[in-house]
Amino acid sequence: MKVNVEHGEEFNVLHYKVGQEYVTHSDYFDDAFNTIHGGQRIATMLMYLSDVEEGGETVFPDAKGNFSSMPWWNELSDCGKKGLSIKPKMGDALLFWSMKPDGTLDPSSSHG
Repeated sequence: MKVNVEHGEEFNVLHYKVGQEYVTHSDYFDDAFNTIHGGQRIATMLMYLSDVEEGGETVFPDAKGNFSSMPWWNELSDCGKKGLSIKPKMGDALLFWSMKPDGTLDPSSSHG
C-alpha cells in the first residue's frame, strides 16, 4: 500500500476491560467539514497487542457472505457471529478499506 506518511493520523491505543466494547461505527467521515479540512480516511489498520480468552473480535456486521461454514466459526463468541469477525491474536494487524476503489464510501467497512 503506497500512502504518503503525511496522510496518516496519530496512533490511538485503546485498552478494553472485560465487558467493554466499541460500538459499531465507520472510520470514514460523512460530513463536509472533516472532508474539506482534513480529507478522508481511506483505510484503517488495527494492531492486536494481546490475546484474549473469549470475545474481543472485531466484527464487520454489514460484510456480505456466509461465514458460518468457515473453520474458525465455532471459535467465535456469540457477538462475533454477527458478521465477518476477526479474532484478536497478539502481533497480528488488520488492514481494511473505508472507501471503494471508485472513491465512494464503503458502508460494509462499519465495524465494532
